[in-house]
Amino acid sequence: MEDIDDVEIKKYYGIGGFLLEIIKVVILAFIIIVPIRVFLFQPFFVQGASMEPNFEDSNYLIVNELGYKRTSFSLDGRNIFTVAPYKKLQRQEVVVFKYPKNPSQFFIKRIIGLPGEKVEIKNAQILIYNQDNPEGKILDESAYISKNVKTSTALDDFVITLSSDEYFVMGDNRMYSSDSRVWGPVPISDIMGKVILRAWPLNAIRIY
Repeated sequence: MEDIDDVEIKKYYGIGGFLLEIIKVVILAFIIIVPIRVFLFQPFFVQGASMEPNFEDSNYLIVNELGYKRTSFSLDGRNIFTVAPYKKLQRQEVVVFKYPKNPSQFFIKRIIGLPGEKVEIKNAQILIYNQDNPEGKILDESAYISKNVKTSTALDDFVITLSSDEYFVMGDNRMYSSDSRVWGPVPISDIMGKVILRAWPLNAIRIY
């Protein structure tokens, strides 16, 4: 009798139990993956040459959104809670953001000017004016672009003062980048997050 009971129990777990485990895995995956995609990390593909040679077309990037992006969670049309940005981006970090002229597009650029600063581009050099450098300081970009790269603008002397919620961004490939020199600064509200990993191609994987 005990053997029959054992067989029946095993048969139950072999069919119904299998389906139950699948349901559990799906629910668990949903619970884990959705918050990660909504609040933590987001994948993006690089399109174009504006960030060459550091980021090339078709590179697969992982962006950290936690703390940098305003995120709202809604249920049945009701806002349950909102997470406001609480981390400050640093100069020369690479970010993904909504293109201010078309929010359905996403751009990848490097942060040059921080909120409240004045940015001047003169004689192919970038000068940053802030509390620490009221007379202006030439930005050292040797860590990510060649010294032969020249930063130019449509004007001989380009100057812009950022508000308390704006960033000035540029592509590393200065001659082939549409950026803040053309369409202005990026509002904090348009920032999606900071690039933390290049996951593809495999021979160029890098953590930032």
